Amino acid sequence: MTTAPAVTHGTADTLVRANLARDTRNVLTRELKPVLRDPFTLIFSLLQPLVFLGLFAPLLVGGSGQPVGETLTWFVPGVLVMIVLFGTGATGSNLQYEMMTGSHERTLVAPLARSSLLVGRALKEIAPIVVQALVIVLIAWPFGFAIHVPGLLIGLALLAVFGVGLGSLSYSLALATKDREWLFWGVQQALIFPLLILSGMLLPLDDGPDWMRAVAAVNPVNWVVRAERALFAGDLGDPTVLWGWVSALAVAVVGLVVGVRAIRRSS
Repeated sequence: MTTAPAVTHGTADTLVRANLARDTRNVLTRELKPVLRDPFTLIFSLLQPLVFLGLFAPLLVGGSGQPVGETLTWFVPGVLVMIVLFGTGATGSNLQYEMMTGSHERTLVAPLARSSLLVGRALKEIAPIVVQALVIVLIAWPFGFAIHVPGLLIGLALLAVFGVGLGSLSYSLALATKDREWLFWGVQQALIFPLLILSGMLLPLDDGPDWMRAVAAVNPVNWVVRAERALFAGDLGDPTVLWGWVSALAVAVVGLVVGVRAIRRSS
């Protein structure tokens, strides 16, 4: 009588990781299909950033007296972070809709690791972030915005990491609020706008009150904005780049940990 070979602890861990990677890839593919079928939704979602770029940037140019190119080098990175903040911060509403229609419950009984349902959704946010950021950069380029390719690539990677974390937190909020849309949007809006204003994204905080600068110093969005400005200016060695990466990675880790725990508890 032959006995089945024993599965060692190391082999079991390898199989779990392989299954998780496969399931995450399947969820990612599923989530990307609607985006690929209707890519114009990505362009349409750029309406708000384009309004800020077209109407707000000229005010900064006139008020600062600096050349247009220098002003855009300061302003455009903030607009890119704003795209991530508003875009990924609202993605939980899609999951909330799936919960209300019963689609989410069907995915929970599918032969997939529950953590892959969150990780795959979070990774999906990278595609819209990169596409929308490139569109904004290309629009600003003819008006004097200088493109430093290494800084651009590192900046896009930073935005992607930050977006994965924010998207995960948005999904966690959706899982916590369930079918209460008003609660999801109430919490989301109450957090998004203070983070935006206290990041120096649209207006510099140098002349702001002491309490505002103190809060900005511990606001991760502020450090991501400052890092993006340094990167897009070609100053790759600026210390704010390191702090931007630390902040983005911290948000990504916290978001994924909180999100995976939330989706494992969901029923």
